[in-house]
Amino acid sequence: MSIHHPIDPSQPSAATDVSQDNVARFQAASPRRARWQVINSFIPYALLWFAMVRSLAISYWLMLPIAILAAGFLARIFIIFHDCGHASFFTSKRANNTVGAIAGLLLLTPYRHWRWQHALHHGTAGDLDRRGFGDIWTLTVQEYLHSTRWRRLAYRLARNPIVLFVIAPLYVFVVHHRLAESSAPTRERRSVVLTNWALLAIVLAMSVVIGLKAFLLIQLTVSAIAGSLGLWLFYVQHQFDGAYWARSEEWNYTAAALQGSSFYKLPRILQWFTGNIGFHHIHHLNPRIPNYHLQRCHEGDPFFLTIKPVTLLASLKSLTFRLWDEQRQVFVGFRNLATA
Repeated sequence: MSIHHPIDPSQPSAATDVSQDNVARFQAASPRRARWQVINSFIPYALLWFAMVRSLAISYWLMLPIAILAAGFLARIFIIFHDCGHASFFTSKRANNTVGAIAGLLLLTPYRHWRWQHALHHGTAGDLDRRGFGDIWTLTVQEYLHSTRWRRLAYRLARNPIVLFVIAPLYVFVVHHRLAESSAPTRERRSVVLTNWALLAIVLAMSVVIGLKAFLLIQLTVSAIAGSLGLWLFYVQHQFDGAYWARSEEWNYTAAALQGSSFYKLPRILQWFTGNIGFHHIHHLNPRIPNYHLQRCHEGDPFFLTIKPVTLLASLKSLTFRLWDEQRQVFVGFRNLATA
């Protein structure tokens, strides 16, 4: 299942200045670029795994710096996995699904099930009446004030940075992805079962080759670091100063894409490891544009150059965001409730 929304210039938003032709011309996948990204992402990750196994035999602390680098490559592999899910990475449907499924095993994530959930996210991002599809739990000020004491406590825990960026990522990739959504189509639910069996086979094989303890130490360390990076990126991409949220009757796909998804301007090395996903406004505007064309698309239309970027330093302010104030159309912290 996939949901793709073309730009609709009839929609009332500032985004009508975007040229459909300028954006659509970047949709075409490049087999050469795609193959090169697979080579420069999967092969270094495999070599780093070998280095982690050897260094762990000496010391966990010797292995840890290598694990941090490996997590960067795993984050890059996630972007490839993500693009395959949008059928944008390769021109071939089979190639997208094959590479996506292989990357999913490295990410402990069932490819087809995740693809289905992520398509729902693209169709509902920024819609206050359709929250809960692949997004971060977000309440409005009024919803929080009218919540029970236990729901408030649960929400405060869920929005705590330690829980959100340290505990939650490992839970999501190790535990949550082992379970299928009851509302998912049959094929998508089956993909969860097949992925779980494949991961069990990998765990057993690696236990024989390097030992269960060594495998778990390496895998969980890398998954935790990469997961924290990934969740932070996802958080900043939709929870930032100037973000867009609206009720369904006023919700606009184009506005949600360009105003509700950030342009996260990262240093060049971080942009490389994160596969240009900082150009998230472009990605939500047209998910069929592969990651290796996002920057060129951004620079190819004068309208995009008017979008204010979120810098690495400025993004830290997002750590204080807890609730959406519908009246003022801003994110606020719990301390602002008295004046909200």
